[in-house]
Amino acid sequence: MNASEYICGVLFEGTIEKRSYLNNLPVVKYLLCKQSLDFSKSVTFFVGENGTGKSTLLEAIAVSYGFNAEGGSINFNFSTKNTHSELCDHLVLRKRAKARDGFFLRAESVYNVATNIDKMDSEPSFDPQVIQSYGGVSLHNQSHGESFLSIVQNRFFGQGLYILDEPEAALSPTNQLVLLAEMNRLVKNGSQFIIATHSPILMAFPEAEILQFSADGINPVEYKETEHYQITKRFLNSPKTVLGYLLDNEK
Repeated sequence: MNASEYICGVLFEGTIEKRSYLNNLPVVKYLLCKQSLDFSKSVTFFVGENGTGKSTLLEAIAVSYGFNAEGGSINFNFSTKNTHSELCDHLVLRKRAKARDGFFLRAESVYNVATNIDKMDSEPSFDPQVIQSYGGVSLHNQSHGESFLSIVQNRFFGQGLYILDEPEAALSPTNQLVLLAEMNRLVKNGSQFIIATHSPILMAFPEAEILQFSADGINPVEYKETEHYQITKRFLNSPKTVLGYLLDNEK
């Protein structure tokens, strides 16, 4: 499947309020200058340092598409606190066809999604229960990582758009590998992923597009050229050397 059948890019329009913190984010400065950002693959990773705007842009894309800002499918409309930025109001998504399925999954708000599912299932109007699409066991009765994977394995039906914000925050290294296998299954079934991540395990997904966010803007980068890969490799090759350098410099 070609990713252009779902989201093939975003266009930026309008102006941001002058006093908004968004004007200080490199991603917004880039969009103000370039006006657009293209996606060319079925899997796109947003990578880069904290504060460059990866999650902010990811959230804005999700909300522009119609997802609830705190996560869930298109049908979720709960809100515990309105914290998403106005960036979504300035994005126009370029897409050629609507995906049959979709989900915005945030590691930080899986608890809120789980709570909303339990709440819906407590109402007699929901039959069969919503949780049956999530493995049949309340997500609150599972660990954070287990509930996260349960959503991917049971609720991601395929032929869909799946937007994930730092999934590694919920997953052990072993379960990050499990997520890669699930992603492969779903991509083969015609799905598209857009993922913000710091995990060198996840961004190793074959033929993925990696977009690096920095003060210089947003640029495509090869996997082994990312700081995430290089720093992790350097550390694992010689942890004593790296720690010695860091800790000696702290004295």
